[in-house]
This record gives sequence, C-alpha cells and structure tokens, in this order.
Amino acid sequence: MTDWGTRAATAADVEALVEVRAVAMRADLERLGRYDEHRVRQRMRDGFVAAHTRVIEVDGALAGSVALRPADDAHWLEHFYLAPHAQGRGIGGAVLAALLDTADREGHRVRLNVLQGSPARRLYERHGFVLEREDPVDVYLVREPRPRYGWFGGESGVRVGA
Repeated sequence: MTDWGTRAATAADVEALVEVRAVAMRADLERLGRYDEHRVRQRMRDGFVAAHTRVIEVDGALAGSVALRPADDAHWLEHFYLAPHAQGRGIGGAVLAALLDTADREGHRVRLNVLQGSPARRLYERHGFVLEREDPVDVYLVREPRPRYGWFGGESGVRVGA
C-alpha cells in the first residue's frame, strides 16, 4: 500500500475536494443518467463542513475526503471520495476501517447512502454495512457499532472475562 494519511479539512480545501468528487462520481452518475457538471460540484460545496471532514492525502498530496456528520440516531458517512489515481490500492478500505474503529470505540451507528450499482457498495458491505432501504437512485446502508473485547480495546478479538 501507498503512504497515506488524513488531516483536518479547512475551508481552503473545498474547491480541490469538489474536483475530486466530480471526477470520482462521473461514471456512476452518467450510468444513471444523472451527471450534471455544475450540480455534482455544487452539492459538495453545499454539504461541506470542515469540522466533520478529513482530507485524505496520498504521498503527501490531496487525494480525497471523508466526512462523518453526527445526527440524532447515527453518524452519517459522507463525501467519501478518492481520486482515480488513489483507487484500487487499499487506501479506501484502510480509511474506512480507521473511521469505523473510532465509531465502534465511541458506540456510534454509522449510516450512508451510495448510488445504485456503485462498486463502492461492496467496500461498505465488506466492512459490515447492511441494507436499510433503497430507491431508484440510492442505496441506504447502516452499520451498528461493534463491541470491543480484550485487554486494550480488542485488537486480538479475544473476549476476556466472559
């Protein structure tokens, strides 16, 4: 795997992240007949909240984003996009695993929606997300927090004291 990390997003990141989103979503939106060059960018601008967003960097350069927005009964995973050069290298899975580890420690359910037919759905299902509902455009998935066992947070997966 490539050298990657995340950092807190700032307002100055939004336009670069808007472009990553536009490129990352284009094929799926075109397949659904919903690609609009302006709308794909504006939706990211309208939904961007730096306080909930992490910038994903690969080899020191901006390569994507992920946001976890608190809501009443869950946290919403949003704006999870990787530039094409960063896809297929295990980075998305590693970012998602780290984010879910934190959600598990804090006891948070995580929800998301993904476009119908998107290959990203398989990634989410591998990480424990299950179907909640769907419509002609979106699939809504949910993942309950996983209990942590063991001496120091359950890295071994061995339940102690049961």
